[in-house]
Amino acid sequence: MVFLISGLLITAGMLALNKLIAPNKPNPEKLASYECGEEPTGSSWVQLNSRFYVIALVFLLFDVEMVFIFPWATVFGSHELMAEDSRWGWLSLTEMFVFMGILILGLVYVWVKGDLQWIKDKVIQPSVPVNIPGSVYDKINEIKYAVKPFSAEKTTENIPVKEASATAAVRKPMFKPNLKNQ
Repeated sequence: MVFLISGLLITAGMLALNKLIAPNKPNPEKLASYECGEEPTGSSWVQLNSRFYVIALVFLLFDVEMVFIFPWATVFGSHELMAEDSRWGWLSLTEMFVFMGILILGLVYVWVKGDLQWIKDKVIQPSVPVNIPGSVYDKINEIKYAVKPFSAEKTTENIPVKEASATAAVRKPMFKPNLKNQ
């Protein structure tokens, strides 16, 4: 109870001291999102790829594992405890084998499921039970969403000759970084 109360008091005291001492001078530059020196564009409400989440959870699983291995190593390495009763050594060794076995089974499960692969080998196509043949969807996609081949050079195939000569003279870069002077 003493640790709990002292922890809460110290935390509240540090937060109050920070509020009292720290300068509070907000400006638009400080309130803007930070994106590696670039101006943020678009909405920050974008969908996060679930692979980031899965990799983070797997990392946490094996990171937290170390928190439990250190106390075990302390008990297992204690000569005084082992000299008092030799069963402590076998008990702690068995417990660690069970713990590591559960973690290894979790790793094998994640590995077999394919969640450790950043780029999936096999694309899973969703299937919906409908009576419309897939060729109908393919025809609609070909008409509506025709993909044009990419070329780094400026082409003037679909531009009238009058506009083609005007656009060929003015060539703008494809990407212009928007950096601020610090």
